[in-house]
Amino acid sequence: MAQNNIHNLVTLIKRLEAATTRLEDIASSTIELPQAVPALTATLATPSGPSTTASPIPQPPITAPAPAPSASKQAPQEPLPESIEEFDVFINQSVGKYVEASNKLGGLLAEQASKVLEGFKQQRRFLLISAKAKKPDITGSEMVVYQELLKPINEALMAVGSIKESNRGSPVFTQLSAVAEGIMVLAWVTVDNRPFKHVEESLGSAQFFGNRVLKEHKDKNPDQVDWVQSFYQVFRDLAEYVRHNFPNGIPWNAKGQPASEVAKALLNAPAAAAAPPPPPPPPAAGGAPPPPPPGPPPVLQIKDQAASSKPDGMGAVFSELNKGEGVTKGLRKVDKSEMTHKNPSLRAGSKVSDHDSSARGKSPAPGKKPKPESMRVKKPPKKELDGNKWTIENFDKHPEPIEIEAEMSHSVLISRCNQTTIIVKGKANAVTVENTQRLSLVIDSLVSTVDVVKSSNFALQVLGNLPTILLDQLDGAQVYLSKESTSTRVFSSKSASINVNVLAGPDDDYKEIPLPSQICSYYDEEKGDMVNEIVDYAG
Repeated sequence: MAQNNIHNLVTLIKRLEAATTRLEDIASSTIELPQAVPALTATLATPSGPSTTASPIPQPPITAPAPAPSASKQAPQEPLPESIEEFDVFINQSVGKYVEASNKLGGLLAEQASKVLEGFKQQRRFLLISAKAKKPDITGSEMVVYQELLKPINEALMAVGSIKESNRGSPVFTQLSAVAEGIMVLAWVTVDNRPFKHVEESLGSAQFFGNRVLKEHKDKNPDQVDWVQSFYQVFRDLAEYVRHNFPNGIPWNAKGQPASEVAKALLNAPAAAAAPPPPPPPPAAGGAPPPPPPGPPPVLQIKDQAASSKPDGMGAVFSELNKGEGVTKGLRKVDKSEMTHKNPSLRAGSKVSDHDSSARGKSPAPGKKPKPESMRVKKPPKKELDGNKWTIENFDKHPEPIEIEAEMSHSVLISRCNQTTIIVKGKANAVTVENTQRLSLVIDSLVSTVDVVKSSNFALQVLGNLPTILLDQLDGAQVYLSKESTSTRVFSSKSASINVNVLAGPDDDYKEIPLPSQICSYYDEEKGDMVNEIVDYAG
């Protein structure tokens, strides 16, 4: 009898241990226990037999312990920077409207818009990394890291361009070209000095083809017009965003981690960086209600510019004239009783001239003549690089040569510089000179032209290659060409005393050749046309 009781007690203890182990396993998991599990809450019965006469052992109440914090739970997600939240709003609103308009047209435009959207998403990832990481050393070993960060953006950019190049015969090639020209806007993240200027310049590139689409489909296909306007709006809103958040380029995080580690962390946890955390599970019965969710993030106020906004000034006049016969629809028909030429009594009563004369618009005043150069207020000298444009102006009798390092995409403007020497190193795009006196210009090589306007006693020396020289309203100029520039074309108008010096002879000495400044013209009856001859003077 005693042995049976001991056997029953051992069996009961084993069953209790099994139940406890099960409860501990459930408590350690992230899944909540149901409110009632009959298999775990039922009273454990003893086996039937002779032992039923023994007094039953009291069972302790089995309660589920509180869930222990799991090691697999994700750490609380850190809030996104305000600039990233505003960029998300920009993608959802501005880029989203463009993608929606492209999907409405369908075909290649929708495919290209998906690549544009992917480019902006990759740019968001780049901005998020820059907010958490230190700037890579571009001049050192971290150049590869920087290129890897930009690689996804560049791939999206190339994908947009390849769609245009592979569909040259498409009827929407002009639309594809507008997007392919404007997609270079993604490169603003690499510009350190006023990147919003790059965004505005990219809009100008897109408008070259976009305005053709507007002209072709005006009053014919409103969907195409809305598509172009939505694409333009992307640039306007992006320029406002960049001007507000990154006026002097991306600052990066001086106290952050290396960029490679931050990029790897975002790659391992993409959902945490791209989407808000999922909502918490519902509370158990009888538990306290969850805390209220945080408020919505601040919203970037983007003003939608309506495509049908009314033009101002002379634009309003021309837009009314372009209506043709419809321009007179808004005029009121004058009754015969109100016509002064048919009713002398109206002229006698001065009914027409009762209006206040002050309400009439005044005639414009005659334009003022510009002040002579000697009477103008001298502005301070200026030498700066604004985007891709060098500006050098207001230097007078500068004691030392002014040197600039130019690149192939740079253009140079030289204005109101007197008795000064300027040296342009490297291969620039173009140089424009205006309103100078006794200016000496030395250049290495140019892609296009040197354009000189309204200058006197000008000197130009070319060390490398120069395709074209344009001279307009010059009084005295000396041009020295290198051997590589002997085929340079010189165009002159309203100019005098211009000499071109070329290397000639066995000793490579300069040979001075004057350009003609006097032309004799007469009508040839046989040819039936005017004949122009250069006037030569023999001493």
